[in-house]
Amino acid sequence: MKKWEYSVAPVLLHREKMILDNFGADGWELVQLVPGPSGDNLVAYFKREKA
Repeated sequence: MKKWEYSVAPVLLHREKMILDNFGADGWELVQLVPGPSGDNLVAYFKREKA
């Protein structure tokens, strides 16, 4: 059975691609992006398989 770990991170609106590329390079898969509570950023939910 696969086991997963998760991460939640803020994503600044003017740096989305760079931030998402960095997480992807570390093996994280983006699950969802939602508006942040302040409205000036997004919140990203990631998952990756545990080693």
